[in-house]
Amino acid sequence: MKKTFIQVIAFVILTFSMTYGQNIGIDKVGTTSFQFLKVIPDARATGMGEAFVSVTDNSESVFWNPAGLSKINGFDASFSYIDYFLDVSHLSFSAAYNLDGIGVIGVQALMNDIGSIEVTRVSNLYRDENGNYNPGLTGETVTPGSKVFGLSFSRKLTDKFAFGLTAKYAYEDLVVKSASSIIFDGGLLYQTGFRSIQIGASVRHFGPEVKFFDKSYPLPQTFTIGISANLLAPENSLLMDINDQRMLFAFDLSHPRDYTQQYQVGLEYAFKEMFFLRAGYKANFDEEGLTLGAGVKYNNYRIDYSFNDYGDYLGNVHRFTIGFSTN
Repeated sequence: MKKTFIQVIAFVILTFSMTYGQNIGIDKVGTTSFQFLKVIPDARATGMGEAFVSVTDNSESVFWNPAGLSKINGFDASFSYIDYFLDVSHLSFSAAYNLDGIGVIGVQALMNDIGSIEVTRVSNLYRDENGNYNPGLTGETVTPGSKVFGLSFSRKLTDKFAFGLTAKYAYEDLVVKSASSIIFDGGLLYQTGFRSIQIGASVRHFGPEVKFFDKSYPLPQTFTIGISANLLAPENSLLMDINDQRMLFAFDLSHPRDYTQQYQVGLEYAFKEMFFLRAGYKANFDEEGLTLGAGVKYNNYRIDYSFNDYGDYLGNVHRFTIGFSTN
């Protein structure tokens, strides 16, 4: 099985290297549509610098690597909120349930709320008799936005190897024009059996081009491969076994269609699997870099928070996730 998995990963890497390699040296920024798909809602993952493709293990796997759903033994659900730029907010929901002997099914819903925008027209540019200037305001407002609904399935093929698939419907309303598409994600997850090392790979946002007016644009397809392991843990750690504490290290390499290769590294420290501190770094991103996060887990409930620094111009982004699990 190990040999088969390595062959599959090698084939995927080779395929995407050939696909993306022809674009090396070409400016690819702004060449894809549906940019809202690239916004990650999960606070735990973003607190770790989004180095998460081999780590994900709950219902939020539907946003990362659907193979991670295979780790759910019962029911899991989560709700996330993002306080984004310029009063933009993101809301997301995910849930998953283990169908004994069949696999794990998952659902997702994501909504991007841009808020109301005032309509302006050239014909409304004027100064009134008091000299007050109207910059074209009509008194009307519009509310552009986007949404995603998806269904996922994951199954363990062996005790070490799992796969997952997602089909989702995405819709974007730009007021002057709207578009929709059926999009697919796929992922693999492999527990090596050596200490706590795990390997993961995913392809997200695969599908046909999206047409706005008379021109079509490709989706922001992204291939990610990553590795993770516990540096410290009660057992099977890489460095030292220690009671009541765990230090997880994760590294991802991502290849988006509309940018050059990117790297993410993350750490998660856990005390008694109840209190969590996280940190990460995203390399070769326009504005992003350092990420921080924290979390609390009590019985079946969890609360996570993450902080992302987007520089002086865009400011900071805060994410909040609450979850429930019967695992």
